[in-house]
Amino acid sequence: MKKSVTLIGMPGAGKSTVGVLLAKSLLTDFTDTDLIIQRETGKSLCEIIEENGTESFLETENRIICAKNFNNSVIATGGSAVYGKEAMEKLRQISTVVYLSLPVEELEKRIKDIHTRGVAMKNGVTLRELFEERRSLYEKYADLTVDCTGLTAEECVEKIIEKAGL
Repeated sequence: MKKSVTLIGMPGAGKSTVGVLLAKSLLTDFTDTDLIIQRETGKSLCEIIEENGTESFLETENRIICAKNFNNSVIATGGSAVYGKEAMEKLRQISTVVYLSLPVEELEKRIKDIHTRGVAMKNGVTLRELFEERRSLYEKYADLTVDCTGLTAEECVEKIIEKAGL
């Protein structure tokens, strides 16, 4: 059985919030890949994207995830981690990958201004368009999908534990 759990999904899906609670429930470490990227580059995600562009950010994200050791952890990825084929292959080998699924309408309620979050997206793209672009990647890499619609973070954790048999 894999010792780690990786959470993937859109910005606003609750990966970090659910991840902390899941790690507490499983008595494991919690790792947020966005925070690792910021720590290693010394810049916010917004700064990296503004200074170097989206493609460069995605390459940095992929490289940093591939280089890290995530033993016995709950890993909350940035929403764009699914663009990194090597990173996702690594995460699938070492962990159970869980897609936290929410309808775009729910994400729109949770996120007031997506541009302040350091989200890797092309200029002029809406949250809905980004959702449509990424959904198939989340589904492709997920070992299981948890629909978090209308659930509290605690209820999402219970669902993950139940569905993953943890």
